[in-house]
Amino acid sequence: QLQLVESGGGLVQPGGSLRLSCAASGFSLDRSAIGWFRQAPGKEREGVSCVSRGDGSARYADSVKGRFTIPRDNAKNTVYLQMMSLKPEDTAVYYCAAVRSLFGQCVLSRAPYDYWGQGTQVTVSS
Repeated sequence: QLQLVESGGGLVQPGGSLRLSCAASGFSLDRSAIGWFRQAPGKEREGVSCVSRGDGSARYADSVKGRFTIPRDNAKNTVYLQMMSLKPEDTAVYYCAAVRSLFGQCVLSRAPYDYWGQGTQVTVSS
C-alpha cells in the first residue's frame, strides 16, 4: 500500500523554527517528485515547496523563499520541510504529496500529485 505520513507540526512562536517530516511507505521517494502544500482556514491549498525527481532540484513559493528548505533523506525514505523565521501567516495544515510520473522540474500546483498525506497542523502564534 502506497502511503505518505506527515509529522512534526505544532505550536511555535513567531520567529521560531519547525521541521516537518514526510515518510513514505510502499514506494521510493527518490523516484518521485515531492511537494509540500498548505491550507489555511478559508483559503485554497497552495504549493509551498517541491523537490524534483532525479536531480533533486527544489522550488519555493515566493512567500517562503529564504526561510524554508526541502531536504531529502533517501536512506530514510523521508522528505522534510525545514521552516525557519516562521510568521503567523504560515499557520496552516501542511500536506506532503508525491508523484512518480513527473520528470523534469517539479511544480507547485496540486496537479499532478496523486499521493497525499493526511496533513499536520502548524500554528505560529505568541
